Amino acid sequence: MSNIDLIIEERPRDIGNFLVGRLLPFRTRRMVGPFIFIDHMGPAAMATTENMDIPPHPHIGLSTLTFLFDGNIIHKDSLGTEVEIKAGQVNWMTAGKGIVHSERTPQYLRGKEKSLHGLQIWVALPKAQEQMEPTFYHADAEQLPAWEEDGVSYKLIAGVFDQKVSPVPVYSPLYFLELKSKERTKVSIGARLYGESGLYILSGGIESDDNVYGPKELLVAKDSSICEFTMLPDTTVYFFGGDALPEPRLIYWNFVATDQSLIDAAKAKWLAQEFPRVPGEMEFVPLPLQH
Repeated sequence: MSNIDLIIEERPRDIGNFLVGRLLPFRTRRMVGPFIFIDHMGPAAMATTENMDIPPHPHIGLSTLTFLFDGNIIHKDSLGTEVEIKAGQVNWMTAGKGIVHSERTPQYLRGKEKSLHGLQIWVALPKAQEQMEPTFYHADAEQLPAWEEDGVSYKLIAGVFDQKVSPVPVYSPLYFLELKSKERTKVSIGARLYGESGLYILSGGIESDDNVYGPKELLVAKDSSICEFTMLPDTTVYFFGGDALPEPRLIYWNFVATDQSLIDAAKAKWLAQEFPRVPGEMEFVPLPLQH
């Protein structure tokens, strides 16, 4: 019997001046563990006249995780943070009761050909932390636990896995894990997973129960504890999941909450432009009338 409960293929979504592949939320699966939103950006070859320019916009009730495979983004937020995200680094922004940020192509790359490829992820905060003060954390690639095991290269981007701990400050039991294999390799990882699990195939493919799955597919496990599969040559996959949060989550635009009143308050606050501002930036993304 197959251990795959659901197969989710990327669906194109326009987020302004950039097209992404949406994985979560899905109509029949809103979350995997505390992970509530996953977008695959690119790979995009950008001409000299093309840039990422996402003006200031707000978040509540979640942490955002940006992980780039290629390219560069300047992150600015209402805490006063200004940092360039490069390939292999992690940006972890915890919105809590409210934060505003922008994402743009660095100035030194404007007017040049460039590329952009990565994942943008939302992790819902536990109810006790959803109104916490906002924070920001940036991790360089060399800070992330990385190791080799049976021909597979592992990297722990966030959370806890097999007694290894990422420096990224998460707020509930979770994992976000990269696996890379150059050769055909069998992987039996279930005994070390916990909670709910999803597997995203970035490149290459995997075999499971005599079925082959390829890029841009997200597989949700019925039981993470029996997760076993074969990685095909030149394959990169990402495991994510963890303990499910006990309460359901509501999503409106960039707002995540356990209670509709928190979302309604955030909507009113953004309409009145009462969120803190990103220093030096005056434009903003308007609140959508419907979402």
